Amino acid sequence: MSHNKDIVIKLVGERVRKLRIDNHLTLENLAFKADMDYTQLSRIELGKINTSLFQIHKIASALGISSCEILTALDK
Repeated sequence: MSHNKDIVIKLVGERVRKLRIDNHLTLENLAFKADMDYTQLSRIELGKINTSLFQIHKIASALGISSCEILTALDK
């Protein structure tokens, strides 16, 4: 399925937020575990920035999941 850039950024951000909440983590907790600034994580979740695959990898690792589980948001 093909999406434009803005849709991809929004879907990935929404997926990260859902996974974070499902794991009972605050923005600050997940950002700390992922070794990133919480403002950057917030901007990812809100779909305000086009983050790198490395950042997705760091978030996934902090959640104890594979990066693929975040990218499943793009299967919609």
